Amino acid sequence: MTSTPMTEPAPPQIFPPTLREVMLRPRWIALLAFSLVVAGVLAWLGQWQLGRAVDTSPPEPGLTEVVQPLADVVKPGDYLPEPLVGQRVEVSGTWVASDFIVVSSRYNNDVEGYWVTGQLRVAGAVTPTSIAVATGWTSSLDQANAAAAQLEADAGANPAAVVEVTGRLISDEGPSVPPAGVDPQTLVKMSPAMLLGRWHDTADLDVYRQYVASQTAIGPLDDIASPAPDERSRVNWLNIFYAAEWAIFAGFALYLWYRLARDAWEKEVEDLEDEQAEALAESSASSSPAGAAESRD
Repeated sequence: MTSTPMTEPAPPQIFPPTLREVMLRPRWIALLAFSLVVAGVLAWLGQWQLGRAVDTSPPEPGLTEVVQPLADVVKPGDYLPEPLVGQRVEVSGTWVASDFIVVSSRYNNDVEGYWVTGQLRVAGAVTPTSIAVATGWTSSLDQANAAAAQLEADAGANPAAVVEVTGRLISDEGPSVPPAGVDPQTLVKMSPAMLLGRWHDTADLDVYRQYVASQTAIGPLDDIASPAPDERSRVNWLNIFYAAEWAIFAGFALYLWYRLARDAWEKEVEDLEDEQAEALAESSASSSPAGAAESRD
């Protein structure tokens, strides 16, 4: 009677979990909840940015062309809101005779020239208040210096004379260094801050950050070409770009959770497949003749 060799039972087959089963584990559900909170915050930031991308109450067309009192538009020391840049204003006051200063690199209809600027001491202010005024333009430096001298003489002869100025209100262009090789006192930017450093009688003085470009030349000068500013767009494309960025970040927060969960699932499946392969190899080795002989020995 012959006997059949005994074979070891095959190792049990282990079925890996599905991606859905991994995602439903408490650890990944908690991480999903955190990702949803982060995505919600980022989405809210995007909505907030988008709400400021469109101006729902833009200024009426032509509003800058309606002449308004300077005091109603901006206060001394305050910054000028964007919709009011180029606003036509009117202001009255007296000239400070010693403070007519020439500013170069001024263009009138693409022709380079010079402005003559003055310090206007605002009438009716509670405390001494001044604003820089561009009185007019000329293409010649000699004519600009002559005009400044004449304006100084006229103001010095009648220092109490009140003048009315109507022009556009423009923001400070910022300080700058004159080009190399020229007089270091040369001004190439219209900057009330730099003019203030050269004005006289400035103790306890309030000063406007902006200046007025007179639309009617004062003294022996030409009118300053100052067209109406372009109408501002109701859409701020930079804010729209930021809003899109927040939306992308919100989506990335959820994608990151999915990617981490999938990586964990793939690693778990790979580890189970390796374990099964090792178990199968061991089973095959023990069931081979050499393995059986080793077992009998």
